[in-house]
Amino acid sequence: MYAVIKTGGKQYRVSEGDTLRVEKLEAEEGANVEIDKVLLVADGDDIKVGSPYLEGGKVTATVKAHGRGKKVKIIKFKRRKHHLKRQGHRQWYTELEVTGINAG
Repeated sequence: MYAVIKTGGKQYRVSEGDTLRVEKLEAEEGANVEIDKVLLVADGDDIKVGSPYLEGGKVTATVKAHGRGKKVKIIKFKRRKHHLKRQGHRQWYTELEVTGINAG
């Protein structure tokens, strides 16, 4: 059984027991989080698709950790103009462990 959820502007395909990194959520470590933006739930040949979200669909997860990703290096360069600009960015994330999928 798997579901497609939307959080942080991105879509993820999750199953029970999966661990995934999503955009930072305001929840403490060890807290339970319910994601109600479920786009699709599939259990074998039984597939339920929402328009855009499944009514009553819910995915529960536990917050394992918060952290920051690897550094992304941004370089802006213009040749022959003595122009070089360097910048770095580290994105915050929340690591979730999926504990349950409810099709509604």
